[in-house]
Amino acid sequence: MQFVLKRCLAAAALALAVFANCAAGTFSVTPVRIYMNPKDRAVAVTITNDGGDPVALQAELFTWSQNVDGSDELQMTDDLILSPPIIKLPPNAKQVVRLARAKPTQVNRQLTYRLVMRQIPEAVQPKDNIQVPIALALSMPVFITPPAARPKIACEGERIEGALLRVRCANSGSAYTQVRQIVLRQGDRIFGRFEGGEYILPGAKKTLTIKTEGALPARLDLVVTYDDGRSEVFPLTVA
Repeated sequence: MQFVLKRCLAAAALALAVFANCAAGTFSVTPVRIYMNPKDRAVAVTITNDGGDPVALQAELFTWSQNVDGSDELQMTDDLILSPPIIKLPPNAKQVVRLARAKPTQVNRQLTYRLVMRQIPEAVQPKDNIQVPIALALSMPVFITPPAARPKIACEGERIEGALLRVRCANSGSAYTQVRQIVLRQGDRIFGRFEGGEYILPGAKKTLTIKTEGALPARLDLVVTYDDGRSEVFPLTVA
């Protein structure tokens, strides 16, 4: 069975809060991005209950891929195991758990997963007569990366309508990258900017839209900055 998880929990919580008081625990997970190499059998993950109420959490693990349109797709997997899979924490407590590989294998390309820590709704106890329990969830990327794996990015752009420019970035490498910023410039003059945190997995493509300012010259540079601080410049001819 395949699952596509969308990050709409915060919006749902806000909508429910308009109509009723909400009972929900708060928790955090560190690290927020989990890195392993093919020789690692397990890594430590720390779960912290940041609230004043007990919280019960359940781990779900998914393979993480991206579709042709760049959207994320998650599929349940038993490649990884979190031990224990269910965590019960008293108020303001923390617990260290182990994320382990069930079947270590040699790989020549980065493997990408998502660890989703989901609050068990039944564990949320209302304190008032009118309350709506909200089950919170956190999704952390998990990367198993061979030493030689590297991303390889190519970006191109085209004007679509009005002041919008469509930028397509493809990753033909063997490891993920995350685009933090794209600047559309000629010399010192900037014509548009993208700010965000878009992952591009190995073999995947991502399309981003930039709102431009002013009349665009025929030739520009796309300056792409990644999460590791690197930047690349891609020449762009605007039709």
